[in-house]
Amino acid sequence: MYPSLLLLAAVEKTTNAATNAAAIGNVTAVKTSLADWIVQGGIMMIPIIVASIVALAIIIERALYLRKVRIETQRFMDKITRVVGANRIMEAMVICDNTAGPMAAIVKAAISLHDRGRDEIREAVEETAGREVAKLERYLPALGTIGTVSPLLGLLGTVLGMIKSSNHLAIAGTSNPVGLIGGISEALITTAAGLFVAIPVVVCHNWFTNRVNMLVLEMEARTTEILDILARSKPSQKGRGDKA
Repeated sequence: MYPSLLLLAAVEKTTNAATNAAAIGNVTAVKTSLADWIVQGGIMMIPIIVASIVALAIIIERALYLRKVRIETQRFMDKITRVVGANRIMEAMVICDNTAGPMAAIVKAAISLHDRGRDEIREAVEETAGREVAKLERYLPALGTIGTVSPLLGLLGTVLGMIKSSNHLAIAGTSNPVGLIGGISEALITTAAGLFVAIPVVVCHNWFTNRVNMLVLEMEARTTEILDILARSKPSQKGRGDKA
């Protein structure tokens, strides 16, 4: 009798172990594709994915815009310096009108007041520069917010996943580990997803901020150069007027 009971207990133990192993194997097999990971991550994956899409769009748009601004600024300043140095103010105005970008707007504000005092010109330039810098920094606050909030969303998903695991453990105990593992998987996946979004977003945000600062410094130096050229051209204009 005792051998039969021992045999039945061994068979039951083996069956339970096989069932649990199969269940764990199924859970592991589920996590083989990105789509399944997203499903396993639970509801908090939705805002994380939305945040990643918005961040990617901002990164692409800002990268293309800042690259275009830098290239156009170099070409524009090479041309405008020659024209303003030759005192061809009207031609310089046309070049500014036909050139997009912050530097063209700032230079136009300066040369449109070429016959005014230096302080008045500088005031107009600073006002225009403030508007143009805001354009350079466009979307960067949103990108910084995404970089800050994404890991918090992942942390919230972690908390929800652990609550789910705790509830399952309280109801079913350890007899069925599938629900317990599912909650833990949700917690880990959302944490990883939040960090996966936040790390490149923070890096890109800092790079764009540094890029904008460099462009602002370059614009300030170029603006001072234009003001000096305009100041040097005024005596010649006055001399021609007196001679006439």
